[in-house]
Amino acid sequence: MNAPLAIRILRASDHRRMPWKNGGGETVEIAVFPVTAGLDDFAWRVSMASVASDGPFSSFPGIDRTLSILQGAGMMLTIGNEGPVTLTPGAQPFAFPADVATSAVLIKGPITDLNVMTRRGTCDHRVTRHEFDGKCQLETPGRGVRILVCQSPVAIACGDTGHYAMGVDDALISEDGSLPMMIESSGLSVVYEIVLTYHD
Repeated sequence: MNAPLAIRILRASDHRRMPWKNGGGETVEIAVFPVTAGLDDFAWRVSMASVASDGPFSSFPGIDRTLSILQGAGMMLTIGNEGPVTLTPGAQPFAFPADVATSAVLIKGPITDLNVMTRRGTCDHRVTRHEFDGKCQLETPGRGVRILVCQSPVAIACGDTGHYAMGVDDALISEDGSLPMMIESSGLSVVYEIVLTYHD
């Protein structure tokens, strides 16, 4: 079925591939706002990247970011003068400023990560990892934009507006934060929930 205007379904096969800002790899852009924005003028951006070697992160002035490990053993991040932080696939997403010098060391081989970025002073974000078997009822944020990035085949019921079959790396965007959502699966599944809130 076609989604109503408040809901957008983004299939993995349609995600845009582009080089990293520092040229060190490739990123898969899931969604960005405004839709015509580049790497220097977005309000928010959701993407995935494959990291095959140790090295520095791209710097994004005025941006806050949250990183989640989707595949691989994980990596250790050094952010500014802080001690290393270990990120693994089962951990909750990790938030840090994207304009502080950051470098990564892979724990054991390549990884794939989920990256959420918002422009400080324009938009805030929260990322939650949901792991469940059967049904997962999401709390209603009440305002803002909600994005679900699926890491397993699931079905998502969005209030009375529809029921959507989702595949791995598919995403659902709801412009209506008051819309209740239920996720159903036939086995152990993982879905990342992103809530974006604009400043008044």
